[in-house]
Amino acid sequence: MSELLLERAKTLEPRNPNKSTGIFGGKSSGILNWNDIAYPHWYKMYKRLVGNYWQADEVNMASDVKQFPTLTKEEQDAYLKIIGLLSTLDAPQTRTALLFSLYATDPSVQSIMAVIAQQEAVHNESYSYVLSSVVSLKDQNESFELGRKDPVLLKRNDAIMNHYNAFVDEPTIENILRTMVYTILLEGMFFYSGFAFFYNLARHNKMVGTSTMVSYINRDELEHGRFISEMFRATLAENPEYNNEQFIEWVYESFKQSVDLEIEWSTYVLKNVDGIDLEEMAGYVKYRANKMLRMMGLSELYREHVENPMKWIRAYVDNFDGTKTDFFEQTSRQYTKTSDLNGFDDL
Repeated sequence: MSELLLERAKTLEPRNPNKSTGIFGGKSSGILNWNDIAYPHWYKMYKRLVGNYWQADEVNMASDVKQFPTLTKEEQDAYLKIIGLLSTLDAPQTRTALLFSLYATDPSVQSIMAVIAQQEAVHNESYSYVLSSVVSLKDQNESFELGRKDPVLLKRNDAIMNHYNAFVDEPTIENILRTMVYTILLEGMFFYSGFAFFYNLARHNKMVGTSTMVSYINRDELEHGRFISEMFRATLAENPEYNNEQFIEWVYESFKQSVDLEIEWSTYVLKNVDGIDLEEMAGYVKYRANKMLRMMGLSELYREHVENPMKWIRAYVDNFDGTKTDFFEQTSRQYTKTSDLNGFDDL
């Protein structure tokens, strides 16, 4: 198996064909004609991503400003820790999407990754936005420090850090594939105990502004996970020497370890939060892992968790197996957009 380092894709190379001969390590002129790309259905993915455009300050946080001081101490602590987790996960995603783009020789992938990078930047901005609405700058900074200091979170993120940095140091096909696996885990599973916390608050009519923001992020992450899964499958098909028992076993082991770490984290951060059953939460993590494995074209690891054990969460999250619902068409929650920072004019 070759460990040849990939070169960054040329910006323009007229001697090469417009339709790329490979996602990574192929040849392409750099000219993008969406009507003549190697994977035509990716244009629909691009259109869905572009259609999800939103901005953080569109969400009215006025009610959250009033409600945060009324949350229990346990809910406040979990709120700040989970925002710290989400920011730690999303911050590297902007750069990782751009790194994929730098080495992708398929210009359609470059364009899709540009949209994903922009959305990840908005996600990270949104965490600053919601925290600036409800706590002091000192508390905001402490929340963002968790990714560097909290031992459970550091342990939880260690494998992500190692594989992402390996891709930076050695841009090989194998390291790109491994980074895709952890990106899929991140987009499709690692966020979800955090998302569940905010949706649990919302179903008790608490912090609905924050929940709205999380719903937007969740919708984006579902699309990101879907595209990266397809890119993983296509890259593996183009490089069949990596489609072997050893690599696939590594994928399964990575999922198992990540599920265990996510359950450990969710137990740590949600153990004192009313309304969330930790056993159900563990089952939901395994359900999400199964879902992402299926999207990658692999078998489920947790046969007893093929159904969603947290049925209530479906009211708050888009689902690939169901009908996609526009946020402002939902009847269970009514949201108000505002152009004024944090909706303070509504106080």
